[in-house]
Amino acid sequence: MSVSKSLYLAGFRCSALALSVAFSAQASAAGATPEVVNVIGQGAQLEQALQDQRMSDSVESVVHADAIGQLPDDNAAEALQRVPGVSVERDQGEGRFVRVRGLGADLNSVTINGTLVPAPEDDRRAVALDVLPSELVQSLSVVKTLTPDMDANSLGGTVEVESLSGFDHPDTFYSLSSEASYNDNTGKTSPKVSGAISNRFSVGQGIDNFAVAAALSWEDRTFGSDNVETGGAWDFDDASGARLEELEERRYDISRKRLGAGLNFDFRPDEDTDLYLRTLYSRYKDTETRQANVIEFADAQLPGERGDAEGTREVKDRSETQEIKSFVLGGERRIGDWTLSSQYGYSEASEDSPLHIPGSKFVGNSDFSDAGYDSSREPNVKISDAVYQAGNFTLDEIEREKQLTTDTEQNIRIDLTRDYYWQDLASQVKFGTKFSTRTKDNDLEVWAYEDLTNAGFTIDQLNLANFVNGNGKLGPEIDAGALEQLIAGLNPADFYDAEQSRINDFSIEENINAAYIMNTVDIDDLRIIAGLRYEGTRLKAKGTGINDGSFEAVNERNDYHHWLPGLHAIYQLNDSSQLRAAWTNTVVRPTFGQLFPGFVIDGDEAEFGNPQLDVLESSNFDLGIEHYMGKAGAVSAFVFYKNIENFVYSADLAGTGEYAAFAEAKTYANGDKADVYGLELAYSQQFEWLPAPWNGLLLSANGTFTRSDADIEQFNPDTGNMTSRSISLPGQSDTSGNLTLGWENDRMSLRVATNYQSDYLDEVGNVLDKRYDTHVDDQFFVDISAHYFLTKQLQVFVEAQNITDESYYAYTGDRSFNAQYEEYGPTYKVGLSLTHF
Repeated sequence: MSVSKSLYLAGFRCSALALSVAFSAQASAAGATPEVVNVIGQGAQLEQALQDQRMSDSVESVVHADAIGQLPDDNAAEALQRVPGVSVERDQGEGRFVRVRGLGADLNSVTINGTLVPAPEDDRRAVALDVLPSELVQSLSVVKTLTPDMDANSLGGTVEVESLSGFDHPDTFYSLSSEASYNDNTGKTSPKVSGAISNRFSVGQGIDNFAVAAALSWEDRTFGSDNVETGGAWDFDDASGARLEELEERRYDISRKRLGAGLNFDFRPDEDTDLYLRTLYSRYKDTETRQANVIEFADAQLPGERGDAEGTREVKDRSETQEIKSFVLGGERRIGDWTLSSQYGYSEASEDSPLHIPGSKFVGNSDFSDAGYDSSREPNVKISDAVYQAGNFTLDEIEREKQLTTDTEQNIRIDLTRDYYWQDLASQVKFGTKFSTRTKDNDLEVWAYEDLTNAGFTIDQLNLANFVNGNGKLGPEIDAGALEQLIAGLNPADFYDAEQSRINDFSIEENINAAYIMNTVDIDDLRIIAGLRYEGTRLKAKGTGINDGSFEAVNERNDYHHWLPGLHAIYQLNDSSQLRAAWTNTVVRPTFGQLFPGFVIDGDEAEFGNPQLDVLESSNFDLGIEHYMGKAGAVSAFVFYKNIENFVYSADLAGTGEYAAFAEAKTYANGDKADVYGLELAYSQQFEWLPAPWNGLLLSANGTFTRSDADIEQFNPDTGNMTSRSISLPGQSDTSGNLTLGWENDRMSLRVATNYQSDYLDEVGNVLDKRYDTHVDDQFFVDISAHYFLTKQLQVFVEAQNITDESYYAYTGDRSFNAQYEEYGPTYKVGLSLTHF
């Protein structure tokens, strides 16, 4: 008997954390072929989820494609929010970035088919998973304890995305889905179409040894949001109370077009060889028009007060396209007790923003009277009607820019595995190496059209009345197209902003060489995995700085090495329960925005990135117990602790070192250490033993409770000494959780899914004064879905997202003081789905 088979029969299972969503996977199969749902559907899906998790030596949570389809989730990020320990950062109400165990998205990593996914944004490492339509995904997993054969580049966890394979289904498989969604905020209806197909073929002397799978998804979503924000413009030093200096009303109209495609090939020429080619392409076009009404008070005001104010009308109009391309070629060959596997991966992410208007400003011809607001949490502007009359404003400036960011990653990986017996104990040794190179490039071009009267324009031409296209919620809307026509005859070279254009251009190259060795041994009911990983990193950063008007080339290098031991243990208490423990060590590189090589020095003020930042190093400890309770029942509890060194935060170095004579020196610095500890609970159950119709009930609940403590410091000019204070890590929510209640029979499937995440620190505003920190308030979302099978293969479904109209609220220091308040409205869907397998 082979060691791999003996290990499997020993009954070792992966973490049951994912069982809180696994029941959704097997329940969703109830919607595939209702006549056989009780015989094949639920059991098959449960076995699939358990098989994936049994073969994992890590604490891992998994969501399968069918489970994703049963919940009203538009993209990979929203599907993952149902997993224990996972919450999402939202943009315009859509799930975008994933946080694991309360840790910010930049502290985690994402792979597609085993190769790292780079980030389209110029300043981040975090991958915006809303660019991946859920239809292209066969499975999503979150690995929370890394074994030495995995990249050590995450603190919370690694999100692994697997696309569809032709061997996932025994015969011909296809699915086709179409839907229409309605956004209550805009009153717009949006279409979506998706489909997938796979089949097996016989090649040469083999039978069904060649598989092909393809998937396609297209969506054109139109929606919007209403916003009021202060940007933290509060003065907390007045004895009478916090006074507001300015506020802004905004209206967003947004169109997001998603196109995703995947084409995969698998070939098994003999029983010992597997070859594969995985490709994935995702295109995400985001078009946004933002109208804004900015009120700046002559004197900072309390709620209810009235006074004079300056008024400004602004418009932003831009379109950006994000693309992700992934190409993975690999194979595996078994030779006796040895297994050789190798893989080449290439991935590219880009964000292209062609020439657009990032901002334009119309200033009031005079101050407006009787200006104020009536709430510090959701400021409602009170001002004279003159601020909504177009003729009272004159065009002041127009900005135009274009930007292209590319992030490419290539890697080659080779692994060797040997099964053997050590003193009659089933064992396995595995070792390998990986070489990867990553390059992030950013190119920004900026033009600032100012002093337009000097360009020959008259006041009548620059009056807002000439550039309106309707009467919106904030008064007359500015027509961005008319603004571009206005300046079309001007010579762009006369308005080129060389400083902004050159300072924001950079290239950062990151090469990582890695090697590892690990050994697994089974001692009766105990499995022990011990290993060591080495990662050596070479960083090169090129950019431009400006020192009191003079440009200077910047070339920075930073090399470092890490030895990362790891130890995992799994103890089988009985057939239904097991204990897990893990000690792992990981490293996370700072974001590209923090490593930014450019700088600006203007007199005694400076702002710059820091390519010499130390990497974040973390020692991680996990301990948990899992208990399985029949067909779809499981309960689990895990505690975890992370000791993080060199975490990064925004800092002002003025008054210290070479910046002793500066009044301001904004950059990024390494903190000493941070501690993260938490508890993760999960429960799921299918109540099949209850009498009908209650035997169709399904319940899933999970919660993660996290705390973090980090110290930051800054020079205090009032005392002449360094002042420190404790904070939570930015992006870390103390509490996150999910509750899903479902019911189904042979033809109908119903789901109510709720998701909660508590407030978190978003940004340190002033190291010396926590009152200026920005926090994001807690959020509670409720989504529902209903699927009904008209035939064995055809189902109709209706879904509703955010039915409670949950808003996004960020505050400054205290919940009473607005930083940003935004509403999106509910979204309703109806559609048809055809599936055959």
